[in-house]
Amino acid sequence: MKLLPEVLESVDLIKAIRRDIHAHPELCFQENRTADKVAQQLESWGIQIHRGLGKTGVVGTITGTQGAGKSLGLRADMDALPLQEHNQFEHASKHDGKMHACGHDGHVAMLLGAAEYLSKHRDFKGTVHFIFQPAEEGGGGAREMIKDGLFQLFPCDAVFGMHNWPGMSVGEFGVTPGPMMASSNEFVITVKGKGGHAALPHNSADPVFSATQIASSLQSIITRNKRPIDAAVLSITQFHAGDASNIIPDSAWLGGTVRTFTHEVLDLIETRLRHIATTVAQGFDCEADVEFLRNYPPTINHPKETEFAIEVMKNLVGEAHVNPRIDPTMGAEDFAFMLQEKPGCYVFIGNGDGDHRSQGHGLGPCQLHNPCYDFNDALLPLGSSYWVNLTQQYLSAK
Repeated sequence: MKLLPEVLESVDLIKAIRRDIHAHPELCFQENRTADKVAQQLESWGIQIHRGLGKTGVVGTITGTQGAGKSLGLRADMDALPLQEHNQFEHASKHDGKMHACGHDGHVAMLLGAAEYLSKHRDFKGTVHFIFQPAEEGGGGAREMIKDGLFQLFPCDAVFGMHNWPGMSVGEFGVTPGPMMASSNEFVITVKGKGGHAALPHNSADPVFSATQIASSLQSIITRNKRPIDAAVLSITQFHAGDASNIIPDSAWLGGTVRTFTHEVLDLIETRLRHIATTVAQGFDCEADVEFLRNYPPTINHPKETEFAIEVMKNLVGEAHVNPRIDPTMGAEDFAFMLQEKPGCYVFIGNGDGDHRSQGHGLGPCQLHNPCYDFNDALLPLGSSYWVNLTQQYLSAK
């Protein structure tokens, strides 16, 4: 493992920043304190900053001393989750109902570590933009930064992102060309019927019975309409109807999520979902209204940039510690919006199996979005070294 000595020398500062951010989590588009801390650190290293994109976003820019060249964007997300932390260590969340349970505090710290190093070693050609993005957890902060002119103000020939991955050993990386993470979409189907006495169902048009038939029929999209080789998930996660045991209600509704790796499969699922909901409801003298929201597109890595990132990782940790064809995940990531605008690559860095929480943690596993999760500080010098090596090699490549 070829960690940069100066990055190792700064690891205590970067760790302190990470733990401070963890102790003061902020939800999407509310990352004011976090953005202040990021901006102050960047300015203390003589890095030019711009604030306000996507409401609370921060962009730091360094131009090398070797003149004009290519431009590169490196992105870290800043927001926390609406979750009550169960950990008891000193840097646990100080705000009830808010927690850094996905490691965004660590993502910010790793990118800051790289920014500090590159601020002192500007002997490269071109420009690097450090993109600290708000609202990844459902707010679409990447999309909002783009809408506010991110790539007009800070042109990038390519963009790169990184996420910690529990269960993968520290010192290991994983990536794959093409789909890396799925699209995230949600639906709500409201079934309207005619309520009445539960003892006299023949006088009603039962929306509950109709909704249960819709729920069962929707799985036929996955098993009978979609090609078996095309990955997709349709999960019904909510079903609401009625207030009393002896009353057939006027309406019922069900909702859930759809995940796909391609837009084509998503189009198919939405079309079939709407058709099944409306026609099944009509078959039971009811009506169905369908709301289908496309939240995040699939995160699709570009082949050229992925192969480049793989070589950077291999040079850093050795070929045996890089999985170049990791299984994609049905989780979603709004870095997808940036990859729709610019070529780039999104990678996973191993967060270990949770042993770093040996004292003061709760009883749960160290998995993402879990109240006992904590980012592994052993990643900090590795992640920062990856960002530095990627930047130097990308900007020096012809």
